[in-house]
Amino acid sequence: MSGKGSVHEPDPALKKPVWQRIGWLVVIYIGSVSALGVVAYGMRLFMNAAGLTTH
Repeated sequence: MSGKGSVHEPDPALKKPVWQRIGWLVVIYIGSVSALGVVAYGMRLFMNAAGLTTH
């Protein structure tokens, strides 16, 4: 075969501890929410600079 291993071998990700897998999930979630916040804040600054305000 091509050396990829057997179909019956378990996924290497399942060998990692649960806390490590959940930790990565939390890190990715916080990173994506932070990135969205930065983009939203940038849009707000741009809109205020263009004279668009909410008051």
